[in-house]
Amino acid sequence: MKILTFNKAIADSERYKTRHVFLGNGFSIACRPSIFVYGKLFERADFTKLSMSANHVFDALETQDFERVICALRDASKLVLAYNGVPSAVAEAMNGDANSLKEVLVNAIAASHPEHPNEIEESEYAACRLFLSNFKNVYTLNYDLLLYWTQMHTEEDEDPNSDDGFRKPTDDFDADYVTWEPGNSHKQNTWFLHGALHLFDAGHEIQKYTWVNTGVRLIEQIRNALKRNYFPIFVSEGTSEEKLTRIRHNDYLAKAYRSFVEIQGSLFIYGHSLAKNDEHFLKLIERGKLSHVYVGLYGSPDLPSNKAIIQRANRFVEKRKRKTPFDVSFFDSASAQVWGK
Repeated sequence: MKILTFNKAIADSERYKTRHVFLGNGFSIACRPSIFVYGKLFERADFTKLSMSANHVFDALETQDFERVICALRDASKLVLAYNGVPSAVAEAMNGDANSLKEVLVNAIAASHPEHPNEIEESEYAACRLFLSNFKNVYTLNYDLLLYWTQMHTEEDEDPNSDDGFRKPTDDFDADYVTWEPGNSHKQNTWFLHGALHLFDAGHEIQKYTWVNTGVRLIEQIRNALKRNYFPIFVSEGTSEEKLTRIRHNDYLAKAYRSFVEIQGSLFIYGHSLAKNDEHFLKLIERGKLSHVYVGLYGSPDLPSNKAIIQRANRFVEKRKRKTPFDVSFFDSASAQVWGK
C-alpha cells in the first residue's frame, strides 16, 4: 500500500477546489506527548476527597459527564427540601458535593493542559501555522487550547487569518468576553466540533473568554465560570450516540456538525484513529460531499492500530460506491511536522 509524504499528499490534493483538515488528539500529543495522552478527564480526576455518595452518583446516572452529575446534585438538593422529614443536612451534603466536583473538574483539566501560551516555543507556533495554512477550514475534536493559541499567535500588527465566529456582544461592547451567534458564522473557518475549554455555556448565550480581554489564565477562567454555574462546552465522554445527543442540544455544536457535512473537495485527517466513539462524524464523511480523504498514519502501516484505521477508512469508499466519485489515500503523519518535529 502506498503511503504518501504530507507534501506529496498536499500536491495531489491541488486538483480539488478546496482542502480542509480534521484534527484528532494526535495533534495535541505531537506537541506535548507527556501532557496530552489519551484518556478521559474522568479517568484522570482525583475523587479521593469526595464523599462515597458523590462517587456513586456517577454510577447511579450511568455517566462520566461532570456537568450532568453536578447539575443533578444541585437540583436534587432543592427537591429534597420540598419533602417533609428529609434532614436539611442531606441537601447541604449534595450542595457540598456539587461544589467539590467543580474543583475536581478544574484540577483534572489543569493536570492535562499547559497554563500559559508562552509554554509553547516560537518555532512550534510557526511550524503549526505553516501546517494550518494549507487548509480552508479547520475542524477539531480537541477541546484543549493549542489550536486557538496557535491561531492567535501572530506577528505584531498581523491579524489572525482564522475566524471562530465569536464577536463582541452587540448590547455590551465593553464586555470582557465575546459571544457566538449563528449569524456570525458565515465566514467562520475554525470549528471546535466537541467544544473547547475556553467556550462557556451561559444559558442564554455562548461565551468565549480570552487572555487578551481578561489577562486571566485558563484555569482561573474555568474556576470563575463554574462559580457562576457556567460550564465549559466540551464533549469528551461517552459513546458516539451520547456525544451526538449532546451536540444536537447545543446551538454552537449543532451548527459545527452541520458545517462539517457540507464541506466539499478534499479532507485531511490528522491525529485521529477513526475510533468508534467518533462514528457520528465518520458517518458524515461517508454521506457527505467530499471527493477525496487523506488519512494520516503514524508509524508502520502494519501496526495493529494503523490496520484498524486503514480498514475503517476503506469503508468510506465502500459506503460511497453508489454515489459521487470518492477516493481515500494515506500519508505519513510524522512527515507533516506539525510542530516542527
